[in-house]
Formats: sequence, C-alpha cells, structure tokens
Amino acid sequence: MAGLFFDEMHVGQIFKHPIRRTVTEMDNVFVTALTHNPEHLHLDEEYCRENTEFGQRIVNSTFTLGLMVGVTVAETTLGTSIANLGWDEIRFPAPVFHGDTLNVETEILELRESKSRPNAGIVIFQHRAFNQRGELVAECKRTGLQRKRPTT
Repeated sequence: MAGLFFDEMHVGQIFKHPIRRTVTEMDNVFVTALTHNPEHLHLDEEYCRENTEFGQRIVNSTFTLGLMVGVTVAETTLGTSIANLGWDEIRFPAPVFHGDTLNVETEILELRESKSRPNAGIVIFQHRAFNQRGELVAECKRTGLQRKRPTT
C-alpha cells in the first residue's frame, strides 16, 4: 500500500512528489469540453492573442486543480483514504500554459482524531503546484478522512 495511515503522518511533513507532468493542449481542450466550459480563454487562440494580456490560451484551472491533487495520491492517500471531505482556499496565482511542466509538493498542516470514527483521523493537506520556472501556479488546502493503521 503506497499511501500512509493517519498514524504515520505528522504535522509539518513535506512530500516532494516525484511525478512531473507536462500539460498538453489535449488536456486543456478535453477537460474544458468535458465540463461544458465555453470560455474563450481556454479554447480560442486568436481571441487570446488579440484580447488578453497572456497572448495565448491558458489552461483550464479545473484541470490544474485535478492534476495537482491527483499527483499527491500515491505518496499520501492511495489505499488509506476513506473520503475526501473538501477543498478550501484554492488559488491560482499564475497561469498555466500548454507546454508547462508542473511539479507538486504537499505539506501536512493539521491532524486530528475523528470524533465519529475511532479507526480514522482527519488530515488537512496543503498542496502546491509549480511550473518549470519554480513559479507557484496553484495551491489548495484539502481535508481528508484517513484510515488509522489496523490493530490486530
């Protein structure tokens, strides 16, 4: 099992996730179409060239958020998560463009016992995504319900 149990985590723990991902035009168009988002910023190169400060399409932030959180799963919650309880304070301080390569880190901000489930605890993760230039492009806090190590 790749993920960690609640009991194996500690506040301040930082994970530098080894998976990096170069974002493609297909990623952006596919997620934009799947979510029925007709925004010109994601789909219309000419519009962006003529009417935006970026001069090109920007990647749909739904994709960026999903990729950022997805990259973290293997080292943190794979096989040990009970449920994702929520995402808070989602920010995109810089745009992501086709061809950017993102890397992600996670910090454990808070751990607390579950009041309703003796076999679980609540974890607050801070996820951060950076582009190839080291610029922060996305961050969020994620709250998860995490299994404790089974007692036998």
